[in-house]
Amino acid sequence: HLNQGLKAHVVFKKDVDYIVSNNQVVIVDEFTGRTMEGRRFSDGLHQALEAKEHVKIEQENQTLASITFQNYFRMYDKLAGMTGTADTEAAEFKKIYDLDVTVMPTNQPMIRDDYADVIYKNEAAKYRAVIREVLEMNKQGRPVLVGTISIDVSEKISQMLKKEKIEHEVLNAKHHEREAEIIANAGQLGKVTIATNMAGRGTDIKLGEGVVDVGGLHILGTSRHESRRIDNQLRGRSGRQGDPGSSRFFLSLEDDLLRIFGSGRITGIMDKLGMEEDEPIEHSMITRAIENAQRKVEGHNFDIRKHLLEYDDVMNKQREVIYQQRRDVLDGESVEEVVQDMMDD
Repeated sequence: HLNQGLKAHVVFKKDVDYIVSNNQVVIVDEFTGRTMEGRRFSDGLHQALEAKEHVKIEQENQTLASITFQNYFRMYDKLAGMTGTADTEAAEFKKIYDLDVTVMPTNQPMIRDDYADVIYKNEAAKYRAVIREVLEMNKQGRPVLVGTISIDVSEKISQMLKKEKIEHEVLNAKHHEREAEIIANAGQLGKVTIATNMAGRGTDIKLGEGVVDVGGLHILGTSRHESRRIDNQLRGRSGRQGDPGSSRFFLSLEDDLLRIFGSGRITGIMDKLGMEEDEPIEHSMITRAIENAQRKVEGHNFDIRKHLLEYDDVMNKQREVIYQQRRDVLDGESVEEVVQDMMDD
């Protein structure tokens, strides 16, 4: 209980890992940015979060059966899928499911400009630069999609844009009921949309009249995700079906990814060059260094999933035996023989 209480107060953050809605703690999926209604953390963690947020403490869920996604998918005789971002995970598909990934060419040539990442010394300088870029694009009449990793950051940028009197829409788990309306207008001239990963995957933003002439939709990422796949999904909202577009990621040395993986060398470079707070580093070498950091995190997360699967493979053998026995009982005319076998064992 003490560990879960510490986790709830120190590790888990409101409007990042969960939201409070209708006096309930609701989990937010970090990959999709969507709320996971009806899902609860186990081992007393959800109750600790409810106590922290001073809402009614509900009963703990009882898990009657569990299975990993990997073993669940392996139950199918045939496995196949289609996605725009599978290539970065090709090794995992091969290792876990023995599936090859084939890259298919796009229907129209992809002419989106993916600019190199820009890095600032701290978060404050990064957010100021984000606002400057939004203002610049807004003057040109280009629609802008600002991608954020959490509800908290999306609301922070919204406040900054309000101070600059820039009209905009915010799409996150708190405003999901207006999702279709916000997305329908996101590609119009001069539109600014701030969104979590909700708008970063599978969303088709149609460009309004005259938008192609001014350069298409501009994607502005406010930080890199641990997974390159999520970043690619955000970028992929622009430059669809041969349309023009552009994307750029803004980072700071205080971002989690850079803080944990390799910001030391970059800080050294910035200090040696005597760079000011609002002066960014922009170089393809930096972008490669960040992608290497992401590969390290992806490799680490893959190892965790692989080890979990190895443990579950043992459980799976028992699961198959028990479920087969259950099937025999349900399908059989009489259970006498099954019970007799159990007694003999």
